Amino acid sequence: MNKVFIALLLVTALAAIEGTIVSTAIPSITADLLGVDLISWIYSAYLLASAIAAIIFGKLADLFGRKRMIIIGIIIFLVGSILCGLAQTMEQLIVFRAIQGIGAGSILPITLTMVGELFKTEKERAKGQSYLSMVWGVSGVVGPLCGGFIVDQVSWHFIFFINVPFGLASIYLIAKHYSEQVEAVKQKIDYLGAVLFTVGMVALLYVIIDNSKTQAWLSSQSLIMYVVALVFLAIFVRVELKAEEPIIPLTLFKNGRLMIINGLTLCAMSIVIGVTVYIPIFAQSVLGKNATQAGLLLTPMSIFWTVNSIMAGHLIGRLTNKRIIQMGTILLITGTVLLASLSDSSSDFNVYIGSSLIGLGMGFIMPMLMISIQKVADPKQLGTSIGLNSFTNTFSQAVGAAFFGMIFNLVTSEKMASLGKGEIQLNGEFAKGGFSIEEVGFLKETIASGISYIYIAAFIFAVCTFIFSFFIATKSKSQL
Repeated sequence: MNKVFIALLLVTALAAIEGTIVSTAIPSITADLLGVDLISWIYSAYLLASAIAAIIFGKLADLFGRKRMIIIGIIIFLVGSILCGLAQTMEQLIVFRAIQGIGAGSILPITLTMVGELFKTEKERAKGQSYLSMVWGVSGVVGPLCGGFIVDQVSWHFIFFINVPFGLASIYLIAKHYSEQVEAVKQKIDYLGAVLFTVGMVALLYVIIDNSKTQAWLSSQSLIMYVVALVFLAIFVRVELKAEEPIIPLTLFKNGRLMIINGLTLCAMSIVIGVTVYIPIFAQSVLGKNATQAGLLLTPMSIFWTVNSIMAGHLIGRLTNKRIIQMGTILLITGTVLLASLSDSSSDFNVYIGSSLIGLGMGFIMPMLMISIQKVADPKQLGTSIGLNSFTNTFSQAVGAAFFGMIFNLVTSEKMASLGKGEIQLNGEFAKGGFSIEEVGFLKETIASGISYIYIAAFIFAVCTFIFSFFIATKSKSQL
């Protein structure tokens, strides 16, 4: 069992690091492949694919077993990694990142489900989930550092190739040491439902991700994508109501306790994306940091997320999962209040404390959510239930980025345009010339004001997590 858990931690680390390791390689990638205007899709393709794959693979794992599906998922991830390393154009890299994202999306829900099966008692499960959560926290720090080292010492291609030996080791350990009983019954796969859901959600996520950058919410292209998403998702609901083995059983949405957990996940992860996107902007534009220093301002969140993930596992048995989650939501509220008070006169210290509190809160919340899902979900639908939560996790990042981007633009765009300087770069380059001292001060104040409003919105999300936490179940279905 220990060897299987090591394999799960290893493959989770690969999927988690791959989301951040690319960031430090972007300059080298664009120098080789050109296509600077497509940079955002290196991330977005991975995000889109992993969101869709999480919920579909969660269902397939329920039908065909965790072992078979996670091995398939790892293989897809490794094939995508190799292809990314061999990419010769930016368009190829984006397509291959999507393939890699499919594999990564399959890994998360299945590893979470397998941990629930490997460990029998609630305390053991909590520790297992804490270690998985810790891996995600550490990856936020290690990913960019490893990426920078590999790019400097070898080549950007190797940030993808390095996945292969570790992925193969994970496959070997799982194949040899993990055993499960799968009922030998003929399964019917809901291919039509999977296709409809994929097309509908790709259209919806595409328009959200794209407009989070352009803010062209009512453009003709956006309106077409809204219609495509609405039509395909409406047909998907009709198909799922009649399917023998729906890819997403709509009965999941009747499980109020499961929906509470997903609502809390949506709000909490939206806060996280608000921190990871806008703290670096604040650091560079207002505090005058360079890119590396701005990235380091996020380090406390990752470190304290890791610390409290471990602490949460030790608190199980002494406190209920509900109480631990409530402690985390209070930390989120405190952290967002501090970040909402940021101004052009704030220091590094204000940012460190605010982001640290967010990390402490998430460290308490995320492992306990998995324990809570295992309490309220039908065992036969556990993979699908965790897949739905994993999808919510990723979806919330797209929605949060778009929502916060809209707020930032509403607060700052008119003031910035009043300077008549064209598009203002948010990396602080304006402070190096072309602007008077008064204009630089005005821009810093405007950007700080926009970011403050973002964290006021994040505070509202934090309050929602606190409210949701009172409805988290403390007893499993079998105990009711």
